[in-house]
Order: sequence, then structure tokens, then C-alpha cells
Amino acid sequence: MSESVKLQPSVLIIFGITGDLAKRKVLPALYNLCKERLLPEGTNIIGISRRHVPKEEILDKVNLCVLETDQVCDPEVIDRLRTWLTMFKLDPLDDDDYVQLKSHLNDLDAKHGFELDRLFYLSIPPQVYGPIIERIGRHGLNREGNGAVSRLLIEKPFGYDLKSAEQLIEETEKVFKEEQIFRIDHYLAKETAQNILKFRRHNPVFSSQWDCRHIRRIHVIAKEKIGIENRVGFYERVGALRDLIQSHLMQLLALTAMDIPKNINDTEVHSSKHAFMESLIPPSAMAGINRQVVRGQYDTYRSEVGNIHSNTETFVSLVLKSHDPNWRDTLFQLTTGKSLDEKITMIQVFFGSQDPNILTFRIQPNEGINLNLLIEQPGFVHNLKEVNMEFRYNDHFDIDNHEAYERVLVDAIRGDKLLFASKSEVIASWKVLQPILDAWQNNNNDLQLYTTGSSGPSTDKL
Repeated sequence: MSESVKLQPSVLIIFGITGDLAKRKVLPALYNLCKERLLPEGTNIIGISRRHVPKEEILDKVNLCVLETDQVCDPEVIDRLRTWLTMFKLDPLDDDDYVQLKSHLNDLDAKHGFELDRLFYLSIPPQVYGPIIERIGRHGLNREGNGAVSRLLIEKPFGYDLKSAEQLIEETEKVFKEEQIFRIDHYLAKETAQNILKFRRHNPVFSSQWDCRHIRRIHVIAKEKIGIENRVGFYERVGALRDLIQSHLMQLLALTAMDIPKNINDTEVHSSKHAFMESLIPPSAMAGINRQVVRGQYDTYRSEVGNIHSNTETFVSLVLKSHDPNWRDTLFQLTTGKSLDEKITMIQVFFGSQDPNILTFRIQPNEGINLNLLIEQPGFVHNLKEVNMEFRYNDHFDIDNHEAYERVLVDAIRGDKLLFASKSEVIASWKVLQPILDAWQNNNNDLQLYTTGSSGPSTDKL
């Protein structure tokens, strides 16, 4: 992240500051931004919690230094965060609490002598977004004027299905305009993901080959070795398709296959991503969902969630096609799963009619770009051998101390929406996947059990 980033003082209001996401991602990112002095003096952080929580419980018990090599925090940075952080007890359904929060925010403006930008970060389950957003609007906390802005940061999943996503968008837009809403997809803030468009644009050896005449398949993969861990309630409601396919993987696919706009800015990039998503053919319009989708569940999942009848998928692999003439013969595959044999997120671009000739964008771990090629092996026998050309960010750049949520927070504070999902992308993605959800609701015969630590169900039919 550039050290030239200059931000104005603002107030970040974090709903759910004691939750898992805030502890694992948001607070460590704030610590690092504070340490790197990317957050200006005068920054205010208000931690919202249902119960009274002393700030020491946050600063002393949360591992803020997870990104540090020695896992030891800098006392000076902790002291600075302690100065910036205020804890605020609020019942999401109590109007009086919002009145008090508004008074507190107004007091901060008076203290600084000008109106601060306000960022409302909902680090909470999506099903409780509605009441909080509505009360923020009811009590005028989302005020704009005198150069100050209010913004809303929300985490995926953006809705539970197409209907709920449309409803969430409609309700949110009663309070916040689209330009104020920042839908977080932290995969898009990873270095390799940010580099995809620029890699395609500035390397004509690849950009001239970026169509169905040369690329037979694009495969976006996100595998995890861990299971659902302590996310039982969340995962039983959501499942793998809603958790990763609808958001992260569809976004990465769009970045990989969209037309490169003339200008790499948020307006043109979002327009191009939306156009690509709209070109995808929903499975119901093709040969049949069972021939395009594989879903599975790892063998100990039902005992972990205490539901022997659970049909929640922990693995999904699906194939899509596009009606865009540039991609008419290319297959787009999306695969995700838990309790598998490896942890990896990558995008594979398969050139030509046979392997290798595979270009791989490796998102995690060991971010970088690989290219598999065939060369003739030295000697008297004309044998071809597969070789790998590898670039890793860590070998050339110092990115060890930067984490995706740092970029998320900085871009939200400065109002840059390039790395966030637009409402049109959210709706287009749900339209593609809704037929799968509808089919699963009426048929569970295709759910395959797989062994924990394996490679998951076979996807050979795709």
C-alpha cells in the first residue's frame, strides 16, 4: 500500500466489535494502519456492543498483532489506538440508544471544529442489517453536508437469495445512496486480485489471446483445510454456494473474463463486470443442473452441527457458459469446499486444446503468478517436458505486513469503490445462481458425502 495515502480524520462506527470478524480481521487491520500511520491523528473509532465492554478487553485480549513476525504489539501504537477507541453500549432495537449515539457523534464534530466523515461498519450477521440501517436513517445519523459524508460498509452474503438481495438493496437505499454503500469482498483487495486487470492490459502476449479461440476453460478455486469451526449457526443457514460462490468466486471470475475498460476506475470496472455477469447463462437454461453442478458435504459435518438430516453443502463445483460471442466456447468453472486436502485460492486459465499451457493467478497462499509450458527436453530423443515459470510477490516486493482488510478500510475512508461490489453485480450474480438454489430445495439426492482431508467429490462430469 502506498505510503503517500493521505486520509482525512473520520469516525469509524463498528457494530459488532466483539464479534469474530472484528477480532480476526478488522481490529488487526486497524492496528496495522495505525502503526503505518496511514490513519491520521484525529481518527475516532466507536465500538458498538450490546453489553458494556471496557476498551481494555478489546485492546488487551484480541490478538491485534497477528500480522507481526514476533506477534508482539508496539506499545506506542496500542496507546494511540486506546486514545482513538471509545466503546458504546447500544441495543439495535432501542431508539433511545441511537439518540445518544447521535449526540456522541455531534460532540465529536464539535470537538474537532468540523463535521467528520462517518463510516458505519456492520460487522454483524446480515440478517440483522435491516433494523440497524433503518434506525440510522430514522435518527439522522447518516447526515451529509458541509463537505462531510456518511458511508455504510456491509459484509457478504448480500442477501440469502435473489428475492432477499433485492429487498436488502431496496431497504438500504431508503437510507443510503448507492455511492455511499460499500459492499465488502475482501478477496478483491488481495494483491493478486488487484493485479489481474493490469496484468491483462499491460502484457499483450496474453491480452491478444484472451477469448474463446485460445482459452478453453477458466477455473476459479477456493479450497480450505478447515471445517466450519465455530460458525455452526451461520453455515447451516448459508452453505458453500452462498458463502463463497455468489460473492468471492463470481467476483474473481468477472475480473478475469470481463472486457478491459478504457479506464481502470470504479465506474467503468463495475460496468464491465456487470456486463460479463449478465452474459452468463443460468444453469436452468442449459442441459440440466445435475450435469453442471456437483455438491458435497464432508463426513463429520452433520455431527458438528447436531443435525443428522442436514443437507447444507460444504463443497460446490459448477460450470457456466456465456452468450458473449467472445466466450461462447469457453467453460467457466467455480469450485469451493471445506475440510479438503489443501488451502488454496487461485484462478487457472487453460490455453489451447490440452494441458499444460496453464496460467495461474495464485491468490493465497504465496501470492503470485505461474505459467506452465511445454518445452523439448535436451537430448537425442524429441520428448516434450512440462516446465513451470513462477513469480511470487514475496520474492520481489515487501507485502508481508499488508492484509486485505487494510485496503478495504483505507478505500472506504477515502471513498474509492473500485474494490467493492455494486448492487447490479450482486443482483446479476444471484440471477445466475438462483436456479441452483431452487433445484436443491426440491431435490437432495445429488448431495455427495466426502472424507475429511480428501480432495472432495469427483467433478469429472463437469
